[in-house]
Amino acid sequence: MTHSSHQQEQEQELRDAARHTGRRRFLTVTGAAAALAFSVGLPAAGSASARELDARQIGEDPFTLGVASGDPLPDSVLLWTRLAPRPYEPGSGLPAARVEVRWELARDERFTRVLRRGSATAHPEFHHSVHVEVRGLDAGRVLYYRFRVGKWTSPVGRTRTAPAHNARNSELRLAAVSCQAYHDGYFTAYKHLAQEDVDVVFHLGDYIYEYAVTATGGARNYTDRTLPALFNRETTTLEDYRLRYALYKSDPDLRAVHAAHPFVVTWDDHETENNYAGDIPENDVPPEEFLIRRAAAYRAYWENQPLRAPQRPTGPDMRLYRRLRFGRLAQFDILDTRQYRSDQAYGDGWQTPGPESEDPSRTLTGAAQERWLIDGWRHSRATWNVVPQQVAFAQRRDVPTDAYKLSMDSWDGYPASRDRILKGAEAVGVDNLMVLTGDVHVGYAFDLKRDFDDPSSRTVGTEIVTTSITSGKDGSEKPANWNNLMRANPHLKFYNGRRGYAVITLQERQARADYRTVAAVTKPGSPVTTAASLVTEVGNQGLTPA
Repeated sequence: MTHSSHQQEQEQELRDAARHTGRRRFLTVTGAAAALAFSVGLPAAGSASARELDARQIGEDPFTLGVASGDPLPDSVLLWTRLAPRPYEPGSGLPAARVEVRWELARDERFTRVLRRGSATAHPEFHHSVHVEVRGLDAGRVLYYRFRVGKWTSPVGRTRTAPAHNARNSELRLAAVSCQAYHDGYFTAYKHLAQEDVDVVFHLGDYIYEYAVTATGGARNYTDRTLPALFNRETTTLEDYRLRYALYKSDPDLRAVHAAHPFVVTWDDHETENNYAGDIPENDVPPEEFLIRRAAAYRAYWENQPLRAPQRPTGPDMRLYRRLRFGRLAQFDILDTRQYRSDQAYGDGWQTPGPESEDPSRTLTGAAQERWLIDGWRHSRATWNVVPQQVAFAQRRDVPTDAYKLSMDSWDGYPASRDRILKGAEAVGVDNLMVLTGDVHVGYAFDLKRDFDDPSSRTVGTEIVTTSITSGKDGSEKPANWNNLMRANPHLKFYNGRRGYAVITLQERQARADYRTVAAVTKPGSPVTTAASLVTEVGNQGLTPA
């Protein structure tokens, strides 16, 4: 999938056209993609519906997809909902008209002490989604929120503001989650996570999957319902992606965990297409087609996530990397390792490394994001510098021999990019580095080494890899390659193949990771257990059993 300079110039023109022009102009630029662009159905730039719907005319519950909050700041919360009386239909059961939505934010879940109230407009151009940024709040407070439309009231959500930037907070509990293929099982792990006492949840990618979902819900094997046929196809158009989010968010356990905790989200590949790399699709399709598909996927992602205005996409581009601070205890630098990366070397899978993968010009983050990350560390005063991101960061050899292979889709396929990040952290004095990772459908715990080829080299940080919520179906406690991976990678301290999530407790002297797993997801109701607990000390990085 290597591109020539001419191809890259063409793609830049297409990307610029998608970013800066309306649909009609974009079609004249892309020519061959006209039919596909019409099927995507992106509204023209600057368009807005002139018609307003009387909310009293909404005769069915519009809050079928629940509520959510995200990206907590010391003085602000972001509240989200989307109106969808009939979520499994195109248009979700509402006409192409704007709707006024009222919201309330209170100190208590019975709303006897309301702090703020207001209204927001749900525009059909954004699929009647609402993103409310409430400002002027006190830091470090638990708050409750709800929405109203006509006679309907949403479920109550619980959120919180972050501690003040200079606060000497002594503890922060967070959860890391990823990879929730609807067709691979039930979101049982979310039912348990909704009951956990955590301050914030980091979703590390693969919130939806583009693959078809059968009438029986795939591995869910429904016997009491039949899903519409429109889900039984791969997502390519804006309508496809919107409907897929509706399917996922109709799940009661996913709604419950969003209502219970604020989320900080970033994507991986399946929110758009498996293993895409920047402008380059998985399969050999014209670049203009993929850019339009990417524009549709990014737009649907923003519409359906609790993200702030700076993250709203422009055409096929979206600034998703961003920084959050939780007092003096933790700084979070959320990465996007999919939108700006070089093409995978030697294909997308496990390959023998060589000159192509080891080319020092290759990047997983892009140059601008890399500089942003290291500059942010330079100014950090946090005890813990945490990097929520998508793909495995530590070296992962598949066998304990010289004939090993590495995953070309992970940081192993971009070793020069990883080396620049680690050297940058060391140069600016980051002592307590923690990387949070998803993608691989298993739980790992890694020590991060200055030199992965030398087990005795200095440990410069830790990596907590959370398993999937459902992807890979039930999994197993000890996968078939467990012995090979543990022997091949001395810095790998834990490996488990069950489904679940990780809870990380950051404190002034140490951090603790609890790997929470369920035995099955292909049937509902599995209890949650702790598969392992590990700790690492401030100033003395390296994971040991708790």
